[in-house]
Amino acid sequence: MNRSQLIERKHQVIAQLQRTRRELERVRLQGDRSGQRRAQELEAQLGQLMAEEHRLRIEIDRTRD
Repeated sequence: MNRSQLIERKHQVIAQLQRTRRELERVRLQGDRSGQRRAQELEAQLGQLMAEEHRLRIEIDRTRD
């Protein structure tokens, strides 16, 4: 991937992080048992997305167009 593709992917990941955080907040406010399961899934997804964003930041810093 070239630098511009990495940056585009990073923006996509950031947007997904924002959507996932909003959904997690909504699920937590519901407070039911199925919501707890969904909250755990969303927390795992957040962890994966944050790791990908970090990896992309490092790759972007190392890559020149």
